[in-house]
Amino acid sequence: MQLDYVILGALALGRYSGYDLRRWMDGAGRYIGYGVQLPQIYRRLGVLVERGLVEFEVDQRSGRPDAKVYSLTDAGRTTLLDWAKSPFEPSPRPMDPDFKLRFFFAGQLDREIAIDVVRTELRYRLEHDNLSADAPLPESYRPQIPGLDPEWAREVHTLAHEHGYASTASYIAWLQLTLARLESGRSH
Repeated sequence: MQLDYVILGALALGRYSGYDLRRWMDGAGRYIGYGVQLPQIYRRLGVLVERGLVEFEVDQRSGRPDAKVYSLTDAGRTTLLDWAKSPFEPSPRPMDPDFKLRFFFAGQLDREIAIDVVRTELRYRLEHDNLSADAPLPESYRPQIPGLDPEWAREVHTLAHEHGYASTASYIAWLQLTLARLESGRSH
């Protein structure tokens, strides 16, 4: 489950309670596109504890409920590193959350992993994404709803295509810039 890698990846950076993990996902981690509710986090933490990938200590808090603070075990570190080093397979869907997850949590572990993930995603996008601004729309529509204006429908479809084209072109440009930056060794 991908949430496991979000949790393991976040715990690679420090010790967190389930509540702190949720706050992190709403804050610094919000751009990875993986929003979940607190009960899901606690369920997965329980599974990760059972599997021996994370452990916890009870943090006694004065005037507030005690909190379980989780950290990675050796097995958790190994699991995260094995996943990070496993081959990345891009999704046919551009800007897929799985890419962001892999880049963010695997890439944080090693520059070469980050470079490989970005290079793989970029190669796939250049080979598979249609970078033509020309809308591949049907020559004509035959509306099945009275009053549906086929010219208006075509205009809306063209605008939606242009949005997708612009988003994909921007995404590819970001991948190219990111790869160049990673390969140059700059850290900021």
